[in-house]
Amino acid sequence: MTIKSVNPYTGQLLKRYDELTVEEIDGKLDLAEKAYREWRCLNFDDRALALRQVSRLLRKDQEVYARLIASEMGKPLCEGRSEIEKCAWVCEFYADNTATFLKSEEVIADAIWSRVVFQPLGVVLAVMPWNFPFWQVFRFVAPALMAGNVVVLKHASNVPGCAVALEKIMLSAGFSRGIFQSLLISSPLVDYLLESPTVKAVTLTGSTPAGKAVAAKAGSELKKGVFELGGSDPYLILDDIDLTETVESCVASRLINGGQSCVSAKRFIVLEELKAAFESLMVEKMDSYRMGDPCTAGVLLGPQARHDLRDQLHDQVCRSIAEGASLALGGFIPGLTGAFYPPTVLCDVAKGMPAYEEEMFGPVAAIICAHDEDDAIRIANDTPFGLGASVYTSDLAQAERVASKIEAGNCFINGFVRSDPRLPFGGIKQSGYGRELSAYGIREFVNIKTVCRVK
Repeated sequence: MTIKSVNPYTGQLLKRYDELTVEEIDGKLDLAEKAYREWRCLNFDDRALALRQVSRLLRKDQEVYARLIASEMGKPLCEGRSEIEKCAWVCEFYADNTATFLKSEEVIADAIWSRVVFQPLGVVLAVMPWNFPFWQVFRFVAPALMAGNVVVLKHASNVPGCAVALEKIMLSAGFSRGIFQSLLISSPLVDYLLESPTVKAVTLTGSTPAGKAVAAKAGSELKKGVFELGGSDPYLILDDIDLTETVESCVASRLINGGQSCVSAKRFIVLEELKAAFESLMVEKMDSYRMGDPCTAGVLLGPQARHDLRDQLHDQVCRSIAEGASLALGGFIPGLTGAFYPPTVLCDVAKGMPAYEEEMFGPVAAIICAHDEDDAIRIANDTPFGLGASVYTSDLAQAERVASKIEAGNCFINGFVRSDPRLPFGGIKQSGYGRELSAYGIREFVNIKTVCRVK
């Protein structure tokens, strides 16, 4: 079987890759286990040397990697450059802070002394998505490697070139063979990896159905997992705090990465008295984003990553309109070669519609009217997802009150949700469990061991 890399803008086949055989997978796992025995014995300073070199290499070839990302999944170059810079940052962050995050803790107990130590688990499987093909990998890999684990990566099948590039970067930075390996395999072989006694844990970023399948398998094997899954993030607009600036922030969140982000704005919950002004500004701002070649300077909206994903999104829009939503902008498949979908605004969205109930993974804004603050909170929480949320209001007491009632792993006030290496990131409900980033993230894949001296 072959894995194809296809440019979503031109439709051009970029390259074919042979899928690994089971025998080849076994060889990769053996290599990972051998590498782990050596890697875990190094101190934090030695591990940090290679990770800091990764950071330097990423910045050195930032343009090369941004173009690779654009060619495989359609991200505009300006966003690709930012993604690579963020990867360099997270490498530096964990190189600088792991010794503090994983420092042994003395605890007063009945023994002569008691201590909590943090030790690596071993080989960790990462199942990663295409939408941020470098960042999603590095936000897990940087802390996992600094903690002393080694990684096997099953990347999304439409970004195999990125997967290959990631392994080359790690080897060029000085990581020994086997510490980080990209396995070019299809999804059914994830179960085979989880059944291997060599693999000790798994992390997955992706859709909720994919997360459920992998979590079920990991659970049957009693293996630890961290899952960052889908989202339908609510943005609550509670007063007319500089409404133009608020809309700019909302649109930036909705259209980042072509709207293909788990943590981007999806549902805009607006008080009745603000509805008309908000909708008008939203249509105007969304319409200012022009579709185009992601490798052309100034283009902010490239194609969707695949034609089938674009078609699924359009189906959600059409079904929402059929059930009563009003179309204020977009909502059509353009006659272009690439997998494009225009910025789309749906108004009068209500419970039962796909735009209300489902994750819309593309440049579609769903506007929902709320009667008052309590109604806005009710609507925000009326979802199976719980990844991110934002609250916009000039009343900061109201903002903190509302934020405390939102069911989500991340809630921002007067700004859009974004991940930051210094802050824990993850969701609740159908958006997954566990945390990435910060001190909390690096402790997900360690053995938190109690050591006591009794005599």
